[in-house]
Amino acid sequence: MSTDTDTRRRTVSDNSDIQEPPRDHVEVRGGAAAKGHLPGSCYDRVCMEPSCSETPECLLNLPCSLHSCSSLTPRHAQKGHSTHVADGVWEDVPSKTTISAENEVEAQKLANNYKFGFRKWKSHVTERPFEDRSEIVKELYSELNIIKPNTGSLITCGNVLYVFLFGWWISLVYLLIGVLMFITIIGVPHGQLCFRLSCYFLWPFGKAIEKVSGSLSSFSVMLHNDDLLENPDEGKVTSPLLLPTPLENVVEQSRAAEQHYWKRVNTYVWLFLGYPVLAVAHCVLGLLSWLLVFTIPVAKMSARTLRTILLMPPEQVHISSGRREEEGKAILCCYHALNVYYYKYTVDGINVFAVNLLPLVVISMVIGYVDQGNQVVSSEVKFATAIGSIIPLSYYIGMGIASISAQSNFAVGAVVNATFGSITELTFYITALLRGHRQDSKCLEEIVKSALTGTLLGCILFIPGICMIIGGLKHREQRFNSRSAGVSSSLLFISIGGVFAPTLFSKACGNLVCEDCTNSSGTNSSNGSFNCKNCHYDLSENNYSLFHSHIEPLVYTVSVLLPASYIIGLLFTLKTHSHIYDIHIGDSHASGHLDAVVHWSRWRALLILIIATVLMSVCADLTTEHIQPILNHPGISQYFIGVTVLAMVPEIPEIVNGIQFALQNNISLSLEVGSCIAVQVCMIQIPILILFNAFYDVGFVLIFSDLHLWASIFSVIVVNYIFMDGKSDYFQGTALVVVYLILLALYFFAPSPAGC
Repeated sequence: MSTDTDTRRRTVSDNSDIQEPPRDHVEVRGGAAAKGHLPGSCYDRVCMEPSCSETPECLLNLPCSLHSCSSLTPRHAQKGHSTHVADGVWEDVPSKTTISAENEVEAQKLANNYKFGFRKWKSHVTERPFEDRSEIVKELYSELNIIKPNTGSLITCGNVLYVFLFGWWISLVYLLIGVLMFITIIGVPHGQLCFRLSCYFLWPFGKAIEKVSGSLSSFSVMLHNDDLLENPDEGKVTSPLLLPTPLENVVEQSRAAEQHYWKRVNTYVWLFLGYPVLAVAHCVLGLLSWLLVFTIPVAKMSARTLRTILLMPPEQVHISSGRREEEGKAILCCYHALNVYYYKYTVDGINVFAVNLLPLVVISMVIGYVDQGNQVVSSEVKFATAIGSIIPLSYYIGMGIASISAQSNFAVGAVVNATFGSITELTFYITALLRGHRQDSKCLEEIVKSALTGTLLGCILFIPGICMIIGGLKHREQRFNSRSAGVSSSLLFISIGGVFAPTLFSKACGNLVCEDCTNSSGTNSSNGSFNCKNCHYDLSENNYSLFHSHIEPLVYTVSVLLPASYIIGLLFTLKTHSHIYDIHIGDSHASGHLDAVVHWSRWRALLILIIATVLMSVCADLTTEHIQPILNHPGISQYFIGVTVLAMVPEIPEIVNGIQFALQNNISLSLEVGSCIAVQVCMIQIPILILFNAFYDVGFVLIFSDLHLWASIFSVIVVNYIFMDGKSDYFQGTALVVVYLILLALYFFAPSPAGC
């Protein structure tokens, strides 16, 4: 059970019994009472009350103190938890997990993170109120039209890098177009504009592009009717009602100038000769800067220039220094070309990296199915693009699961997590088994087993280890619930024991068979000694007495018991102990942003899940089709490819989630990320593969090599030892990562499996 609750101990005196608050006080403070929820213990429910949400413990997602929630605990919840004891006697006082969320949907999503069988998701599934976000995040979504005073030095590494990457060539393009406009003679005004913009884009930082009227001076734009302001009563009597103010004159003249601009000949010379070339240049500039993510301000600057500045009359484009005493607005004003916080940038709730990687799916399908003979693109490139396409698709599947779960009841969320939570890996495994069956090759079956083992090793060792390292570098020491981690680790131990039970049974009861045996004496005498190079246990299906009568029934028994254990865990979470995860939002939250605007509705999320699953099957088919040249490489073991690339690439979104949890000092969820995936591998994915093999025999046998067996058992033992004290730091994380790398080295130098 993945919860963040713990049992703390404290000393109490003779008169330290907890007093029960008045009954009506509980009903006023608890927002759940007004909604019809049954009151429960403050210690075993998610706290969303205002009194708790304002405490430092709540803001840090730590257990809320007893004092802050005592007014929310009714009498029946206190019985059995607080007893009269003597001085110096230790008393168990359960604590609880507190969650601070903007709205009810986000609270549901956060509560799902602590439940068994639910995918851990960090990103928001609802639109966050812009005014509640930090200044750093607000800067990411700025339109680059604000003139800011006192911005500091503009000579930064990012701005200098802009000049070397983009500034020089886009400035050169403007310079050449300006020369072309001067050659046409009629396009001289636009040529002058290109020369000015050439200097601007070489170093645009701190400069502002503003719109001015060509017929009026800048001084006349700022005129005010001071007499009317000083004496409003007289202004009402003496000023003519139909006489426009100077500001209205400017607006009317500006509109007239724009209408006249589209009637001039040089405008269409510019649109046919100059603008198309600059449009292509700015599209390339915007695409490159957007793909680099951290240079998105350059993409915004390019887009605003293309759709606004280059379509304005050239006499209305004014470039100023941008240095003012007060803040103002302009058409375009950029101060920094690079911002490291753009990894947080989202488009419709989707992270910018997932948006940028989505075209890779289309590219992999085009080159995979159009270039069938590998005439243009090699198989290695097709394999790389196909395996890279799994990353964004895994993100979209995770976002869809989190969106549906957050907007549905627990039963629907559990079903969605169980069905779609492993769809990424299952799609690849089943596709590989089908292709291996058609090719009559056992190699892809061994690759699938290596990928299964690699997922276990990565989730047990690498994900917790890297999260401990990154979280420990920011926070000196992090604490997690050792009881919760112990339960997850024990459940993982049971799962791995069930998965590898047929392998252990076959080792104990199988017959040792040796191949490539030669007589060391060089004679055919049976009395001579033999040297055998390839000895293994006879685990083939041809051995009827062992496999069909003993191992195969054991495999089916395990495939029934493991999902049954998973269902029991779900029933514990959703039915018998569902009160532990009740969500209660106080009145202050209800009056705030209670009506959440979700990025993806339930039906939209379901549609995206289906589309992503179909695309995943296509990418998995391309991956297995073009993996053979990689497997035939003499310097790389097939074990290593399955354990690393095929196992960990689909888990990259989960790794990112775990790292984000660790950075927010929530190491408990970071550890649960890996445990959740590993448990799903053992209790869902492997039984489904066995069930699929029962209906359509693809030759999948649940018997692993010794390398997989002992590596998995050793990893579980190491993790259980690390999780004993309930503390983590970067040293413990380094130990886990080093063990993982040692096992990878073991796979790298291991000989290829039989049949490959």
